[in-house]
Amino acid sequence: MFLKTTLTALVVWIACSTAQAQGLNTLSPKEKKEGWTLLFNGRDVSGWHTYGGKGVGSAWQIDGGALHLSVPNRMGNKAVNGGDLVSDATFSGDFELKVEWKVGRLTNSGIFFFVQEAPQYKNIYDTGLELQVLDDAIYEGAKENTHRAGDFFSVANARVREINPVGEWNQVHFIMKNNKLTVTLNGFSIQEHDLNSADWKQRLAASKLNNAPISKGQFTGRIGLQDWGSTVWFRNIKIRKL
Repeated sequence: MFLKTTLTALVVWIACSTAQAQGLNTLSPKEKKEGWTLLFNGRDVSGWHTYGGKGVGSAWQIDGGALHLSVPNRMGNKAVNGGDLVSDATFSGDFELKVEWKVGRLTNSGIFFFVQEAPQYKNIYDTGLELQVLDDAIYEGAKENTHRAGDFFSVANARVREINPVGEWNQVHFIMKNNKLTVTLNGFSIQEHDLNSADWKQRLAASKLNNAPISKGQFTGRIGLQDWGSTVWFRNIKIRKL
């Protein structure tokens, strides 16, 4: 038992050391000076909990410095011992967030913003604005919709679709500043919205978020990561107030 425990500890230490050596889940001196903070430390799930609950399901694992939803086969809906995750911290006002994600084949997931964790919102997608994270092969041959990677689910299509292949990392940069919302993916500008505009308000009114707090101009809440029963990884999750 002692040997097994020692070997396990050694493996974890090596994985963490390797991640740090690669610059994963760390902040540079410049980022620290600019006010960035990590939402995921690369070692454990501290700072996160299951939406509407406590703790984190065992299907969410640490894998090479990434937060990994481990699902043997795509299940749809929720993984066993999984669940949607939300940050313990809430955010309001101007801020920017950076996240890296990668997916398995036919993965469907998402990153949520402005999540209000309250009894009247049974599901995370009843309240949060979802930026789609998925393998677009799911919709191969289907007509254009707002369900592909980089889209705001049911709200707005990405302007361009520049997604890296399954198994490769993608980089998201989300900025909320002066009532303007912009998103870049892999260096390409994919979403630009004036949150006071008639266009944005009409989009929300016609979407599944028509009764959510953001439809009433309440842009505050938690960051969320979706469990939709398929394999996904997240890392380098960092945020700063502007």
